[in-house]
Amino acid sequence: MRKILLVEDDQSLGETLTTRLQKEYEVVWAKNLSEAWSTFSSSKDFDLILLDVGLPDGNGFELAEKIKQVSPVLFLFLTAQADAESRLRGFELGAEEYIPKPFHLKELLIRVKHVLDAHAPAREIELAGCTLNFTTLSVQLKSGKIEYPPVTDMKILQLLVEKSPRILSRDEIMNEVWGIDKNPSHRTVDNIIVRLRHLLGDDGEKHIRSVRGVGYQWSLEENT
Repeated sequence: MRKILLVEDDQSLGETLTTRLQKEYEVVWAKNLSEAWSTFSSSKDFDLILLDVGLPDGNGFELAEKIKQVSPVLFLFLTAQADAESRLRGFELGAEEYIPKPFHLKELLIRVKHVLDAHAPAREIELAGCTLNFTTLSVQLKSGKIEYPPVTDMKILQLLVEKSPRILSRDEIMNEVWGIDKNPSHRTVDNIIVRLRHLLGDDGEKHIRSVRGVGYQWSLEENT
């Protein structure tokens, strides 16, 4: 799941954006520059930062300049400062979008999706024995046959690939794929891993590693 850092001091707007964005993304909400920098510094794996310009402890442009020095993360500015000079400064800092307030919530969601999709990593992975396509949710086997596994199976496979080389616990996989409101079991995850390994054949045994007491990992090295 793609991760967004929302930097917004307005309580009502922050709650609204967080609630809506969390339906599709992992969202961390910071209410000022200090909190935003601390949050970003402790976890730099954000895909996008939604950044208000006028904040109680400074200017959002200053935070963008600071972060740009250490990370190529994407920015989308939210601001009541709609004058030409402010917009130009935002784009000079590399902003993907500059959205003046007030804005329509649906428009913001569309722009966020557009920005993230435009910078999405390659959705197809070539292995020695097969090809994984996360756009069509299909697997082309070495024989040339194309299989369409259950969507949940492909989501778990994609999660392992995208988070590699991290080891994912069963609980993390469950939360990412089903969400906290669903109640699959660890056995459900284990059964899907078995199916994926069987489907991928030799590639499955090589690349989907079991880490005893922890969970699963996608690795490009053979299991030892």
